[in-house]
Amino acid sequence: LTTNETIRKVSFTGSTAVGKLLSGQAAGTIKKVSMELGGNAPFIVFEDADIKAAAEQLIGCKFRNSGQTCVCANRIYVHESVYDEFVAKFTDLVKQRLHIGHGLSEGVNFGPMITERGLHKIEDQLKRAVNAGARVVLGGKRPEGISVKGYFFEPTVLVDVTDDVPMSCEESFGPLCPIFRFSSEEEVVARANSVPVGLAGYFFSRDIGRVFRVAEALEVGMVGVNTGTISSEVSPFGGVKESGIGREGSRYGIDEYLNIKLMNICL
Repeated sequence: LTTNETIRKVSFTGSTAVGKLLSGQAAGTIKKVSMELGGNAPFIVFEDADIKAAAEQLIGCKFRNSGQTCVCANRIYVHESVYDEFVAKFTDLVKQRLHIGHGLSEGVNFGPMITERGLHKIEDQLKRAVNAGARVVLGGKRPEGISVKGYFFEPTVLVDVTDDVPMSCEESFGPLCPIFRFSSEEEVVARANSVPVGLAGYFFSRDIGRVFRVAEALEVGMVGVNTGTISSEVSPFGGVKESGIGREGSRYGIDEYLNIKLMNICL
């Protein structure tokens, strides 16, 4: 498809590595491409945020599909003045609401990893973070007592995580929730933008000036402000940097499949 001259458009959703490969192949015939690739979404809780609302929203934003979506929160930054309060509230909510097990069992709402390779990746990221000084305050292991086979891993919350570990710069794509401290707006925006990808980003603040300032500063294609939900069929979905090219959904998604033609008529 990528090298056939008849095909004029390639659309791909998947990893950044494969997206780069397909884009290179499509360049030989100058095809239009839409690339919806990997993310590494920051989730920022400022000191003036509604802490309860932020904790509630993070549960779905981080742990839906067991953390295996491209727009899942991956790096959680919490202001140092509300760090302990947020961690306590969030951890309690995860304990109360997430129940791991067989998807057809009553009360279960948290399933397994898709692949064994993915499971090994998050176990390695977790081990490296702990070795660097992070602490596991919830989860952190494969669960016991599940009646079916699968790549299950508990919803995991880590605190005191530093920027020198893989989970700070690599997409986990799993149920790891590392919570980082920050002290200023300028600092956390710089850290949020320090990765080569830019699909989604989230932050919580009651300051309307900060809302517009941070939303503009984040190098991502989609921003959720005081919410962990960003996508719908009427909104343009896509990223910047190595998270891809083009948009899906909305009128802009249709434009990806059209060419502009000028017709100048003289009578």
